[in-house]
Amino acid sequence: MNHSSRHTPAPSKPLAGWRVLVPRGGPWGDGVAATLRQQGAVPVIAPLINFAPTNDQASLEQALADLAAGAFDWLTVTSATTVDVLYAYRAQIPAKTKIAAVGETTAAALQAVGYRVDLVPERDNSAAGLAEEMIARESAPRDVLTLRSEIAKPVLTRLLAEAGHRVRSVVAYRTVGVPVSDKVAADVASGRINAVLVTSGSVAEQVHAQFPDIPAATVIAAIGPRTAKDARRSGLSVDVIADQQTVDALIDAVSRFSLPHASDELQP
Repeated sequence: MNHSSRHTPAPSKPLAGWRVLVPRGGPWGDGVAATLRQQGAVPVIAPLINFAPTNDQASLEQALADLAAGAFDWLTVTSATTVDVLYAYRAQIPAKTKIAAVGETTAAALQAVGYRVDLVPERDNSAAGLAEEMIARESAPRDVLTLRSEIAKPVLTRLLAEAGHRVRSVVAYRTVGVPVSDKVAADVASGRINAVLVTSGSVAEQVHAQFPDIPAATVIAAIGPRTAKDARRSGLSVDVIADQQTVDALIDAVSRFSLPHASDELQP
């Protein structure tokens, strides 16, 4: 082994030495952590958001019972957190019910817990983009269950209903922030965590609220243009935006940076 190769990590490990904050737990977070490890990084799973029960449990439970019984042609899922709710309720989705996911993060979360995905919008990863592609695919009126968060505007419901579909819109959860440990907060403040993955507007709000002094050298990576916009609105400075809304593209975007050093780790 020659002298130079000892100090340059193999190209297959572009994130050797990096510590990367993964802002969601569960099967999705585990999958992201595994991908980071393959690239040589040390993942720090620190869930920043979780879901709290909806104030109308009865409507949700009835909707999921009807879903299992085959009452719907389509189920729309507009966030990875909705997948956490489906998983927590062990929701049964019959083979005849198609599943539409708003974007790749949501689709990956569905697949991570064993649900299939029939539609992800190709162009616009938003409720409007999802509605547009569903309407294009379905000329006859269909029965659709839209699950949403308490704060989400019912854009999808409105657009699908205007196109003649029969839509039941149910609030599946409320989003709540999860305080990180003192150690994680200290590691972000000192720069020991080299990159923070931002995967949704809710995550961005928590990053901004919980880490008020993120060092300038820390790479803040957003999973797509919409999330980057939400993050900047929350007060974060975004360093890089993934060119596709996938975890692989997000991690690839981070790996183009050289490793920033923490304030207490600088070599002489």
